[in-house]
Amino acid sequence: MAIKANITIDQGADFDATIDLSDPSGVPVDLTNYTVASQMRKNYASSTATTTFQTSHNGVSGQITLVLPKGDYTTGSEPNTVTHAGTTSLEPGRYLYDVEITSPAPDSKTDRVVQGTVTVTPGITRI
Repeated sequence: MAIKANITIDQGADFDATIDLSDPSGVPVDLTNYTVASQMRKNYASSTATTTFQTSHNGVSGQITLVLPKGDYTTGSEPNTVTHAGTTSLEPGRYLYDVEITSPAPDSKTDRVVQGTVTVTPGITRI
């Protein structure tokens, strides 16, 4: 069962959040060879994601990091492939998000570990 955690993103500013996963006895969850995915959508019925967080984890320490830089960035095998526009292009308002982890093969079991709302606050400065 996912824990609920609400976050705030300031439009036009870099955003990152760290999630510490531990078992009921407080021992960090070993995320070695796990994959992590996280998206933000306007509502549950939205067919497309508003944005996809850059996700990473640090293996045995059980920490997951979500990142959105303030502007466009590129990744992948093709140069200049924009994966998402970061916080600058986010419309202020309320959204939903979750974070899922998938265990390594052969199980490849996916669990939702965090979910909640995202509030995007409007920015004033435009550089």
